[in-house]
Amino acid sequence: MNNRNETSIKLLPKSQFQDLDKDELPEEVSSYTKFYNMGLALVTAMLLAFVVLPRIPLLQKGDIVTKDISAPYTLYIEYQTPEQTIIAYKVNKGDVIVEAGRRVSEKSARILAEIARREGIGTKSHAFLGLTTLILILFFLFYQHIKRYRPQIITDTRKLFLLAFLLLVTVIVSQFTKYVFSLIGDPLGVDASTVGFALPVAGGAMLVTLLFDLHLALGFSFIISILLGVLFRGDPFMPIYYFVGSTVAALCVIQCKKRTAVLRAGALTGLFNLIAIASIDLYKGEWMSHGLYDLGAGLFGAFMVSMLVSLLLPFYEAMFDIATDIKLLELMDPNQPLLKELVYKSPGTYHHSILIGNLAEAAAEAIGENPLLARVGAYYHDIGKIRKPEYFIENQRPSENKHDRLTPSMSSLIIASHVKDGVEVAREHKLPGTVIDIIQQHHGTSLITYFYQKAKDLYPFTKISEEDYRYPGPRPRTKVAAIVMLADAVEAASRTLEDPTPQRIQALTNSVITRIFLDDQFSKCDLTLRNLREIAKSFNLILNGIFHHRIHYPGMDLAGEKKRSDYLDKKQPEEAKTGNGKDKGKSQDAVTEPRSS
Repeated sequence: MNNRNETSIKLLPKSQFQDLDKDELPEEVSSYTKFYNMGLALVTAMLLAFVVLPRIPLLQKGDIVTKDISAPYTLYIEYQTPEQTIIAYKVNKGDVIVEAGRRVSEKSARILAEIARREGIGTKSHAFLGLTTLILILFFLFYQHIKRYRPQIITDTRKLFLLAFLLLVTVIVSQFTKYVFSLIGDPLGVDASTVGFALPVAGGAMLVTLLFDLHLALGFSFIISILLGVLFRGDPFMPIYYFVGSTVAALCVIQCKKRTAVLRAGALTGLFNLIAIASIDLYKGEWMSHGLYDLGAGLFGAFMVSMLVSLLLPFYEAMFDIATDIKLLELMDPNQPLLKELVYKSPGTYHHSILIGNLAEAAAEAIGENPLLARVGAYYHDIGKIRKPEYFIENQRPSENKHDRLTPSMSSLIIASHVKDGVEVAREHKLPGTVIDIIQQHHGTSLITYFYQKAKDLYPFTKISEEDYRYPGPRPRTKVAAIVMLADAVEAASRTLEDPTPQRIQALTNSVITRIFLDDQFSKCDLTLRNLREIAKSFNLILNGIFHHRIHYPGMDLAGEKKRSDYLDKKQPEEAKTGNGKDKGKSQDAVTEPRSS
């Protein structure tokens, strides 16, 4: 008899996601990641050094050149010959120093040596090696910054590649812009520093803030300012100008809620550019001669920043699967096809998700997490229920429950499958990876309490394994995923309250949060006890607003009207209605598995 029961209980094995709950990554994966990071840093440093190095070669007397070499600026040459004669002459900007196919003369070699001295560069190969090493040192410091503030990026090779790509693209675009503007400005007599003020350097920091966060953007701004300062040797103010513009651009898009906000950020960046340019020109004493041109170049550079970021942001979002706040706001639109499908197929689930969105957003804001991500994750966390909506209580009629005809093991499999189905549906609709992670983690490895207890009651002489009645996981890896888990449990549990007074709501919230905490569901995320207290307070505030007291309207009594308690979720044990003694204890156990059927 027992064997038959065990067979019926384990009729279908639970399909598990890949085990992601191990404390450490496999050794080979860790080694590969380290090798990849070092290789990426080396290749990026070499490419950056190649782009930033001056294009004027350092040649010796007698060398044959392959192309014309022109003077990059006006300079005066003075040197002493072996006969103790002083020779001095002027080289104008654009003058050909050596023609292609000719040998370098004594005079040409002297000019090239003077340019190299001013540029601060020696032999090309030595300069390349030295600059690559310096860039690698900067990368090492930046790596330590990432390791401290965003350690999860260290193992995310795709995002590390994006950071390196943004750095490289910012330098290349700035170098190309400098070249184009120099061609336009040379005939007009525009100074090199004026061209430097027009470079769209701040766009890189703005993109890093939108795609990652402010911490990384500040480190990015520091590195990019130093690198581009190399392009303007002898001018110590250009790195300062680039750092100020990049930092302002990053700060202006922290709470970017619309794509048009990028234009506003560009305008504010332009304002600070003007202040910085005015300060630099006043210090140099060039306000009267260059001030107007420099201010115009600064404004044009800020305009270019806005245009480039607006153009490139959707590309980076799609190519690297990153959910910016702008993308999250688009996913919140009720006209999104997936949300509309949820409304039509699972209206109860949709309403449940909206309520969880309110709870999760308030909780995320209370502990300093991204409230938009919390709300969007809550909207889509149960999207898998659209495949079997009739098996979930919020979508059933009061008179029917399909689980009445199923064994507890089969019911638990169907309930747990909505997580796997949700991940598949989300990937089909190309939802961002951060939202998919919330869908996959919002139940963690928690116990499907109701059907576990039902199995124990049906088969009292059979050993029932908890593992067969748990969600596949993994447990929440981020604070936002943990918040959605808590909001899901608290919202479902609140529906069992007979008289939802503030005191009962607070007791219920604390009970649910404590039970999930003791079930070890938060061991993979960095939620603190202080965070849990703040989350509980925000939940209580929202639930008190939902269950606020209403007056009785005369003449509104309907025939056959029932109380709210008469429509308890069918997954809750019948004894939950009594609310006292041992039965009350069972009802508390039932709320640990919110809205399971």
